[in-house]
Amino acid sequence: MIERWSVERAQAWGNRQPWFFGANFIPSTAINQLEMWQKDTFDPEMIERELGYAQGIGMNIMRVYLHDLLWEHDRDGFIDRLERYLTIADEKGIKTMFVIFDDCHNGEFSIGPQPDPAPYTHNSGWLQSPGPPVVEDPAQWPRLERYVKELLQYFKLDERVAVWDLYNEPGNGEEGDANDGSRSGDRSVPLLEATFEWARAVEGLTQPLTVGLWSEQENVNRCLLENSDIISFHSYASPERGLQSRLEGCVEHGRPVICTEYMARSNGSTFEACTPFMKERGVGAINWGLVSGKTQTIYPWGWSEDKGEPEIFFHDVFHPHGSFLYPEEQEHIRRVVAS
Repeated sequence: MIERWSVERAQAWGNRQPWFFGANFIPSTAINQLEMWQKDTFDPEMIERELGYAQGIGMNIMRVYLHDLLWEHDRDGFIDRLERYLTIADEKGIKTMFVIFDDCHNGEFSIGPQPDPAPYTHNSGWLQSPGPPVVEDPAQWPRLERYVKELLQYFKLDERVAVWDLYNEPGNGEEGDANDGSRSGDRSVPLLEATFEWARAVEGLTQPLTVGLWSEQENVNRCLLENSDIISFHSYASPERGLQSRLEGCVEHGRPVICTEYMARSNGSTFEACTPFMKERGVGAINWGLVSGKTQTIYPWGWSEDKGEPEIFFHDVFHPHGSFLYPEEQEHIRRVVAS
């Protein structure tokens, strides 16, 4: 297995990069990863329009989720659609961080038409990948190994791909960020370790590997910190209520750092509070959500129809037609990008 990048190599990579500023991206017409990438629902026109909104405010990176079933059922078509997405993003000066596996939200899913959004529900259709039955059954991992190795082999020299985020929130569960007992905890560690091994086996890979810190799970955190080339993390708190302490625990490793999820307005995690704080420290900033749409992440975690409209939208930056959810954020973003 190829060794993890040295601190020196990671720092050299970081010195060649711009300050990364972007969003977690799924087009407003897709409820989940399958709907974004399947042939019948792939929407390049909407992708081009919405990445144009990002380009217009100086964003230069998108974090984009994939799904293992897409590789299993339509490898060549999936590659063609990945290529088309990357071409659109690259023409707008936007790099991509692909996310391969994910432990958040729905653990049951299938190829084909996806459900309609549940009213007022945050990410009601979002999918885990590969899902608990596969995560906990190593006999099913050979197809995952093929997927990881073939995907990285295909794109290993592609400068449009900035980073590989191998596994989003390992150990989370069906309620996403809610700690209600549905988390899988250490049960995801063996697959997490295996995924790093598969990725390291791809010779000539030019992009760094990472998995983001998101919880206090000791075994998960030890694995991802010991294996990531660059450090990434999630924080939906303001600087004084958690972002600063999380960031301090990341920068002490001496590697480039990117916050790959932040911005939950009602928690005090806002562009105004967090983005200048991270830029001053050279930490990349990728907020959750670009355009309000079928994921419904304008609603907070645990929201429901009986609560009606929230006083303040939780995630996302734009309405589908391209205006800001909160016009005052445009000036905050302009100042940070220009600084």
